[in-house]
Amino acid sequence: MNNLVKILIVFASWGLVFSSCSHADEARSHILKVYNWADYIDEDVLAEFPAWYKEQTGEEIRIIYQVFDINEIMLTKIERGHDDFDLVCPSEYIIERMLKKNLLLPIDRNFGKTPDYLKNVSPYIEQQLDKLSQPGRKTTDYVVPYMWGTAGILYNKKFISEEKVTSWECLWNSENKNKILMKDSYRDAYGTAIIYAHVQELANGTVTVEQLMNDNSPEAIALAEKYLKLLKPNIAGWEADFGKEMMTKGKSWLNLTWSGDAVWAIEEADAIGVDLGYEVPQEGSNIWYDGWAIPKYARNVKAASYFINYLCQPDIALRNMDAIGYVSAVATPEILKAKVDTTITKISDLSYFFGPEADSVHINNVQYPDRKVVERCAMIRDFGDKTESVLEMWSRVKGDNLNTGIVSLIFGVFGLLFVWLVYQRIRRYKQHKRFHRRRRHW
Repeated sequence: MNNLVKILIVFASWGLVFSSCSHADEARSHILKVYNWADYIDEDVLAEFPAWYKEQTGEEIRIIYQVFDINEIMLTKIERGHDDFDLVCPSEYIIERMLKKNLLLPIDRNFGKTPDYLKNVSPYIEQQLDKLSQPGRKTTDYVVPYMWGTAGILYNKKFISEEKVTSWECLWNSENKNKILMKDSYRDAYGTAIIYAHVQELANGTVTVEQLMNDNSPEAIALAEKYLKLLKPNIAGWEADFGKEMMTKGKSWLNLTWSGDAVWAIEEADAIGVDLGYEVPQEGSNIWYDGWAIPKYARNVKAASYFINYLCQPDIALRNMDAIGYVSAVATPEILKAKVDTTITKISDLSYFFGPEADSVHINNVQYPDRKVVERCAMIRDFGDKTESVLEMWSRVKGDNLNTGIVSLIFGVFGLLFVWLVYQRIRRYKQHKRFHRRRRHW
């Protein structure tokens, strides 16, 4: 009888295990795990997706949403395979690296009764991303463009004229000592330094911005390091996200930043009477692209694909742009109509993005760069096995950012702390010896 009970208990236990596993698998099919940049989506758009998904598929979905602030952190998590994210939002050079390492799954475009909104993406942006394609893997089969923009200079018009920020020279000008905030991005800093180091060659047409920014030879890395170190006396701080807020408060004059952050900062500053502007210097700069991709270890490809499709609807794209300031890759007549602003006097040529009907429009040219700006910019590619050398250079540039006085102070503090610890140990030792001598007398 006892043996029978034991056997029944074993079978019951196994039944519970299988039941739990089945429940877990079923639950995971109703979970969408998204890994995105911070402040990179409208919160209401995110919150409304489950209802939209149920309407389209009849299925329940719950979103687990996490954020990162550096591409490499996201990539490390995906490479290790410890996190089963269904969606990530890498930048172009990381997209290229992920394609090289076969870390992505194709996007499932079978949306059933739901229209394929992925067709709303600008062909221009898709063409740019397809430059990253690898043998047997076309980028746009694995990635849908999300947001894009330029790197340039956000400046306070009270202290700096527009004329001065038309060249990268303003960052190296000693007049701006301790008045510059630099984006904590080794790729943008590297590209800026290497472009400034070749101003004459660019003017003569003997080299292109694309060639320069993607030159990772030892000579180019050494040259970038030299110019970045020359720039350091002017730098008030390296920032990942706080630069735009510092600029709105008028605490810095210049900020090497991204166009979307500039849009946000200009609007916020205007509300409190601070006049900011943004320029992409004439020498050229980085034009970047972020896109949605499904990692190799994703466990809900269907919901991930539907989420991307959801974001490519014109009304959703507009809401995201209004919330975060960046430019959606979606290019439909509805978006063009919504973004045209007749109060803007400057005319921009956006025919490359929206089509021939947009060759002369009044639009926010910080958010939507004119054709001439785009033509003097280039996309930075994956540095491959040279990435480590560039990161080592970047570490040296930032690592010796402390001046001699601060270093002396740090060593002084640690020296005093060491002396105090030694003194305390000696004191306790003497007290211990006195105590034992007293006990012997007792």
